Amino acid sequence: MMNLTPTEMDRLVIFNAAQMARRNRLLGIRLSHPEAVAYITDEVMTAARRNLPYAEIRDMAGRLLTTDDVEPGVAQMIPMLYVELMFAEGTKVMALFEPIQPAEGTAGDAFVPGEIIAGGDDIAMFTELPAVTLDVVNTRDRDIQVRSHTHFFEVNRALLFDRAVAWGMKIDRPAGLGVRFEPGVTKSVRLVPITGDRIVRGQAGLVNGSLDAPGARDAALKLAQSRGYLGA
Repeated sequence: MMNLTPTEMDRLVIFNAAQMARRNRLLGIRLSHPEAVAYITDEVMTAARRNLPYAEIRDMAGRLLTTDDVEPGVAQMIPMLYVELMFAEGTKVMALFEPIQPAEGTAGDAFVPGEIIAGGDDIAMFTELPAVTLDVVNTRDRDIQVRSHTHFFEVNRALLFDRAVAWGMKIDRPAGLGVRFEPGVTKSVRLVPITGDRIVRGQAGLVNGSLDAPGARDAALKLAQSRGYLGA
């Protein structure tokens, strides 16, 4: 029975993936990201086991593959590769920067698959939407973060602002961004209307329906008041 450590199991996985990469190279198949990583990793780990000099291994690693050997975009997906190598004197970590270089006579891939190429000018968002600016104060003793997708009317009850004005509004920021409110600091935020079907569910549970339903705002304000939301 052969008992393998987690490190030895990882080594076997790398070796098998590298063998697949070698077979694909022989067949003229360009390597995928995992195959390229496995191939380079296996080669440098084997060189370390052979006790080749550290500098020689690093130089060799940068000549193993070019952009002609891999699928378009793979080289840009591997800007850096860390490999833990076992030398006779012990374990060392090798950092390989841009291990896949452009093929001779080329400048490398022009585009990465899925990459968004933006123009040089600033992108203006929500310019066609009516906006309001509110002063907001965090009355608590710790920071409060509000994300761009949040119905601002329903944000943390410790934030003091005119919630009626914030009905149906969100922060004027791109998806994934937000605003941080520090304790005791007044911060002005620009809000724009939530678009689309304008149905809000979940969040603080103050709406759970259409923002434009008759009486929805008044009912939500009463519920917010009963639950201690400042500014309601």
